[in-house]
Amino acid sequence: VWDGDPKRLAFVLSRYKFISKMLEGSENVLEVGCGDGWPARIVKQTVNKLTISDFDPVFIEDARRRDDPDWPIEYLLHDMTKEPTDRKYYAIYSVDVLEHINPKDEDAFLSNVCKSLKPDGTAIIGIPSIESQQYASKASKAGHVNCKTGADFKDFMSAYFQHVFLFSMND
Repeated sequence: VWDGDPKRLAFVLSRYKFISKMLEGSENVLEVGCGDGWPARIVKQTVNKLTISDFDPVFIEDARRRDDPDWPIEYLLHDMTKEPTDRKYYAIYSVDVLEHINPKDEDAFLSNVCKSLKPDGTAIIGIPSIESQQYASKASKAGHVNCKTGADFKDFMSAYFQHVFLFSMND
């Protein structure tokens, strides 16, 4: 990202800083769809226990190789479209993941997120809007099969959560 799209680096860092502020002090937090997990340390600075997960073993192994005892993070190989986690979390966040999930699997994904949350838990789910795709780089758009308008995203999330707040990040 630094070499190919430095502006995107700023977006990634600001998203994780936002999550860290929103979840500050949370006891047990899960990231769903961590990719290589490099920005997780931003969230780890403010939460007590952080687990990062992905369905792809390549990403989890890469993150584990870069593990640092100064930043204790747990790693979980898990596909949220298939089943909920064994453990319940106080908070779950997933950034730039849902737009890569086939619409036929989105219900299973969100249902399993909800089943993995404690009853009074918090979820932060972020996706690029369909309107933003005209400004997205070719690399950023690759694999986007499930972007939504803001209204459609709010309606979709309202089927799973009692309180839904939309936030926007744009240039």
